[in-house]
Amino acid sequence: MSVLKKLAGDTVLYGLSSIVGRLLNWLLVIVHTRIFEQPRLLSDNAQLYTFVIPLNIIFTFGMETAFFRFASAKEHRQSYYNQILTFIIILSTSLSTLFILGATPIINALNYPGKERLIVWLAIIIAVDAVTAIAFVKLRAENKAKKFVAIKLINIFINIGLNVFYLIFCNYILKGLIFPDLKPFAAFFYNPAIGPDYIVWANFIASLVTLLLLWKEFVGFRFTWDWEKLKPVLAYAYPLLIMGLAGSINLTADRLMFRDLLPPGFYPGFSVDDSFSIYAQVYKLSIFMTLVVQAYRYAADPFFFSKMGDKNSPEMIAMTTKWFTIACIVLWIGVSLNLDWIGLLIGPTFRSGLPVVSLLLLGNLFIGVYGNISIWYKLTDNTKFGTRITVIGLVITVALNIALIPFIGYMGCAITFALSSFVMVWLCYYYGQQYFPVPYETGKIIAYLIGAGLIILANTQINITSYYLSVPFHMIVVLLFMAIIYWVEVRMKPEPPQEEILYDKDLFG
Repeated sequence: MSVLKKLAGDTVLYGLSSIVGRLLNWLLVIVHTRIFEQPRLLSDNAQLYTFVIPLNIIFTFGMETAFFRFASAKEHRQSYYNQILTFIIILSTSLSTLFILGATPIINALNYPGKERLIVWLAIIIAVDAVTAIAFVKLRAENKAKKFVAIKLINIFINIGLNVFYLIFCNYILKGLIFPDLKPFAAFFYNPAIGPDYIVWANFIASLVTLLLLWKEFVGFRFTWDWEKLKPVLAYAYPLLIMGLAGSINLTADRLMFRDLLPPGFYPGFSVDDSFSIYAQVYKLSIFMTLVVQAYRYAADPFFFSKMGDKNSPEMIAMTTKWFTIACIVLWIGVSLNLDWIGLLIGPTFRSGLPVVSLLLLGNLFIGVYGNISIWYKLTDNTKFGTRITVIGLVITVALNIALIPFIGYMGCAITFALSSFVMVWLCYYYGQQYFPVPYETGKIIAYLIGAGLIILANTQINITSYYLSVPFHMIVVLLFMAIIYWVEVRMKPEPPQEEILYDKDLFG
């Protein structure tokens, strides 16, 4: 159990930058959906940031995981850091230059003419983020979690602060709502005609500041190219790149395809761009699950790699997977049951998309479980299986989106995401048990999932109009669900034999 506490502690620490930080960043949705009440105004931002997700995978080339694999030993860390960072600098600089040179044809192809500046800013952001990603992974390997968290939070607060400065402070001054004497000052910084573009500009400034804050991680860096040393790293990382790219496209295919597949006039009163923007903003409500998954992965990857060769690692993986999944299920039911008031966070024009959130949360839950149980092919250097599974998920995603979006709109996106993610989990579990058997408690996990799903489904049939009644009712249901899990996992669990207790103490301290 001490192993679980250590992993949970690291997850909480990294969660300060991931969960708390990105949650604060997510709250910008409240600002954006109210400042720009017409959904189409946020359409270009939503579309471009959708492309950023797979591009981030290409720019980092799977090198974050490769760093842990090859640089886990302290004596090799700086050498591999130099090799990997050199490769990333060359790759990211080359790709960003191509995007900047091709900004006009790219933005015209996306049907957002005159927005070349967004392509230029995003190209630089992605390149800078790829370089800083390697510096951050070095901090994780060196257990400098406090510095990692501090810089991540500074990045987020700068981004939030600039959004507030441009979109609220300067915008409200120019509209005459506050401080009318400061209009010349506000006009110097803010141009209302390109208002939504300041969202990207704030990100641009925050990324550059982050690079500066990480300067100490580059002091010992030496630009190095040793092909013989780099070749096995690339061989290990390349399948991760393909897997990550397919996985990111799997996550974003709905938004990449939506504008082309949705028939005009499908949603009365909304254009295709309006409908896309509504779905893209509502999709962000599933970030509650994404944040937990990401924070856990920050702690789990270095933890499990450090246990390579430990004969008890399958039991540790099984235990952590169970409790991680339980936490995600509780989050799923908690958010889904309280969407009536959580949905008030976004602007009224965007709330018609709320019914898809529960399925999006479920899909992200499956993605989280997949990330946890997929450790088997990383530990056994069988990353080719990850590639195959992810590609299968991608094929399912593309096929179902093409089949469903024209008929049921963004509900088709949500159904597709949940089904594709489930298939990936099942395939990963199936192959994992053949090559790296892990004693998962699948019966309990499935029971909890089905139970939570039935509760969420039943809740859709209960209409409580008063928040004074609905909020306490939903909280009681969630607490009862948690109490049942506690009873099954703690109260009904038999005491282990004395020999096992002694063995666990010897192993875990």
